[in-house]
Amino acid sequence: MASITKPLIPLVELERNELGLTVRDYEGAMSTLCAGCGHDSVTATIVRAVFELAIPPHMISKLSGIGCSSKTPAYFVRGAHGFNSVHGRMVAIATGANAANRKLHYIGVSGDGDSLSIGIGHLAHAIRRNVNMLYLIENNGVYGLTKGQFSASTDVNSTSKRGEPNLLPPIDPVMLGLSLGATFVARGFSGNKEHLLPLIKAGLEHTGFALIDVISPCVQFNDHEGSTKSYLFTRHHEVQVDDFTLFQDGIHANGSDDGAVTVSMHSGALLRFRSLPADYDPTDRASAIAYLERHKAPDEVLTGLFYVNEAAPDLHELNKTVTEPLVAVPFERLCPGASALEELQKSFV
Repeated sequence: MASITKPLIPLVELERNELGLTVRDYEGAMSTLCAGCGHDSVTATIVRAVFELAIPPHMISKLSGIGCSSKTPAYFVRGAHGFNSVHGRMVAIATGANAANRKLHYIGVSGDGDSLSIGIGHLAHAIRRNVNMLYLIENNGVYGLTKGQFSASTDVNSTSKRGEPNLLPPIDPVMLGLSLGATFVARGFSGNKEHLLPLIKAGLEHTGFALIDVISPCVQFNDHEGSTKSYLFTRHHEVQVDDFTLFQDGIHANGSDDGAVTVSMHSGALLRFRSLPADYDPTDRASAIAYLERHKAPDEVLTGLFYVNEAAPDLHELNKTVTEPLVAVPFERLCPGASALEELQKSFV
């Protein structure tokens, strides 16, 4: 089904960001997803995040694979660059695009099937390369586009709409990200946009691979009694492990006398954590993994920012690439000719 252009009917004067744009300038086409789909809440949160961060639409690149989640980029920032790849290959395309133009803000939207089944190999290598992008997994524990089969993130004994229980253990994208070395790992809930918004803003500000697992219930095939990824189950069992505020440049956090842990972002923004256990350090990967293991329970959904590392080199730093985006380098410099190649070859003798 083709997307429908969203009509602009301004009834009141809309708030403008520092670029002079309104939130409507960051919207996309009308959604054709099921009414009440959690993915649309994620879309609305992305729109709000890029508006508040005042990112120019033409400096955003949005990418997706295949699945219900992969329709999401059509619904935000119509003025951005976009690429809809084949199933499970979105992050490979994002890696290539990032290598060519490091100046853009990359937002990859995927699903639990797209990321944790056919695409898990590509996801693993994007994490180890620390590609500078925001990677959102709209996780509903089901293949909604193909009518409700279990996905790789379906919990054991969670039932399908027809009543059959899942017997295979799930892949937890948060634990996967932590174990593979992701430099920003978080989980949110599409039904709690107030908590998800600062997570997405922080992920966009992070330099490196920012992985956010978003529990996003499927209203058609996975929102019934017996599902552990339904709206009702997540709302009743969500446990927030942090309550942080994103401070923009020029605004400084107060001291940590209240027990808060403050992490400085590359952009100058600060993440401030409150209400964390005294022994929890969001900059310590091992303790983050241990914390998640201790609180692993079928009746709890931990949400929040579990780990952040602003010191790790990203893809470009690791490969010592030039600061000028490759797309801006003139052809004559990219292809200097046969004589230059011969001189280069002599250096390897």
